Amino acid sequence: MKKRLFSLAVLAALLLQLLSGCAAGARESAPPSVEPTQPPATQPVETKPAETEPAQGPVTVTDQAGREVTLEKPADKIVSCYYLVTASLLTLGQKDKIVGIEMKANSRELYKLAAPEFLELPGVGSGKETNIEAIAALEPDLVLLPKKQLEAAETLAGLGIPTAVVEPETYEAFNGLIEMLGELCGCGDKAAELTAYYDGVVDRVTSLTKDGSKPSVYLCGEASWLRACAGGMYQREMIEMAGGSCVSAELEGAKWADISAEQLAAWNPEVIFSVSYAEYTLDDIRNDAALSGLEAVKEDKLYTVPSEIEAWDYPQPSSILGLLWMAHILHPELVTEDDYVKEAQQFYQTYFGLEVTKEQLGI
Repeated sequence: MKKRLFSLAVLAALLLQLLSGCAAGARESAPPSVEPTQPPATQPVETKPAETEPAQGPVTVTDQAGREVTLEKPADKIVSCYYLVTASLLTLGQKDKIVGIEMKANSRELYKLAAPEFLELPGVGSGKETNIEAIAALEPDLVLLPKKQLEAAETLAGLGIPTAVVEPETYEAFNGLIEMLGELCGCGDKAAELTAYYDGVVDRVTSLTKDGSKPSVYLCGEASWLRACAGGMYQREMIEMAGGSCVSAELEGAKWADISAEQLAAWNPEVIFSVSYAEYTLDDIRNDAALSGLEAVKEDKLYTVPSEIEAWDYPQPSSILGLLWMAHILHPELVTEDDYVKEAQQFYQTYFGLEVTKEQLGI
């Protein structure tokens, strides 16, 4: 009996000690009554936004042809038949979802550097043609086509393959494309970050150049220096946001337009930009006797839009670098070469994990 009482007493003591320890632990973990000292303003605390899970339910968007597109859930298998879309998906971190791609992908330096696996994917479409059978065989959740291929989009939709049509030919439409891709692919956070970055650079450049002079600019296209940027094109907006005046803005439409040497002489631009994918050289323009009287030719203000990695004048994410480059050429006192080179190198590091050289940027 005494032994039993002793055992009970020991047990009671142990329980009392355990309870006391728990109470002490609770007191130690309680928040302090005095707020901790805040770090100085020169050392801001870095925080990471909370990761959000992409929506898994049905997704419905209106594409850039005004068509309603519904997916059962964000796409996991995507066919992109348009380089501008593929480059945007790559920037948004969606390359692992792409199962089919535009034709001539092996000519894209960006793919060789940042997504060499794209070179092995089947080429199933372009702005000129779409291989319906090859796309259907890939069993995609989503197909993305340029507006030129609207008829093919309807055919694919009739086969039960969700297809969205894109036409990012304005600043607003480019942002709309990125937002739409964010919804369709379940990467809305990344899309919002990209458009915020894009808008931020645009705001910075336009605020720098808004009160200065507006040099007159002529941008010539791929096939000829007498093929002009029309007023409805994305490139015209780029020139104006960079602090220039596009001499061919009066031309209607959203396609390159053929003009005469007499028309170009009448516009008499102060600066001429040629695209990086041109089939001619700047010397061809300099040596054209019909253009010898142009202000841009006499002052030798002829430039090729960079870069070696991808065309910076296309309506795609890297066009923001083209905007900075244009602002540098037109207003070097406001945007230096160092400014746009640093921005470009950071851009390719942030979005593609690439360390790029000045030579790759076309400098």
